[in-house]
Amino acid sequence: MYSNIALSIGGSDSGGGAGIQADLRTFMALKVHGCSVITCVTAQNSVQVKCVEPLKKDTLTSQIDTLFSDFDIKSLKTGMLLNDSIINATALKLKSFSIPKIIDPVMVSRTGSKLLEDSAINAYKKLLLPIADLVTPNIFEANLLSNLDIKNQVDIEQSAKSIIKLGAKAVLIKGGGLKDMKGRDFYLDVNGGKKWFINKFINTQNTHCSGCTLSAAICGYQALGFDLIESIQKSKIFIERSLKNSYQIGSGPGPLGHYQSL
Repeated sequence: MYSNIALSIGGSDSGGGAGIQADLRTFMALKVHGCSVITCVTAQNSVQVKCVEPLKKDTLTSQIDTLFSDFDIKSLKTGMLLNDSIINATALKLKSFSIPKIIDPVMVSRTGSKLLEDSAINAYKKLLLPIADLVTPNIFEANLLSNLDIKNQVDIEQSAKSIIKLGAKAVLIKGGGLKDMKGRDFYLDVNGGKKWFINKFINTQNTHCSGCTLSAAICGYQALGFDLIESIQKSKIFIERSLKNSYQIGSGPGPLGHYQSL
């Protein structure tokens, strides 16, 4: 138990709902030991992100170097990378690692709030997507990566093709941002393999960290040795259960309930 190690590289959510905090809870629920590299610190609660403070480049890279010098990390995921400097430093370090790399392009929240600087979008395309084993954008992020205005299922599939052309080995576009696509995610890989993952829609307003949790669960299952498709399938079930166990701690949307019987 906990002998398999997964790494999350992302931002700290002071409210404990998303980011590194959600990723570590997900890893623990899957009985995977979770390590973390903090890219930025946020002051946030359930209704607002008051400020975001990026860490210095040397502090970021030192965290990565120190972890890999001692631990046998089986898989990793990225979350909030905020700006060009963080993306450049992270991509430079990660491209030499042959473990599964899940890139969750934290650019825009499901409600449409931007979570990175404008200039960083091209850095994502040029530096991170070409080293990604899987990219997990929501609808808004897929719009930015593919330069499309996604409105339906056909648009989602076209967007996935565009993202694959940017160098990613596989993409999973989360459909929850569209009213008629909730619970439906589309997978496409570089070999032409494609699949719609369809799960029961859980009607709750407490969905804070659902995107972080999905990519973390995929990363965790990969650390346990499952292949990518199995990891996605299991992660979708994990998300469904976590949404059923979600709870409210403030006046806004609450976090998922990660602790469950698997």
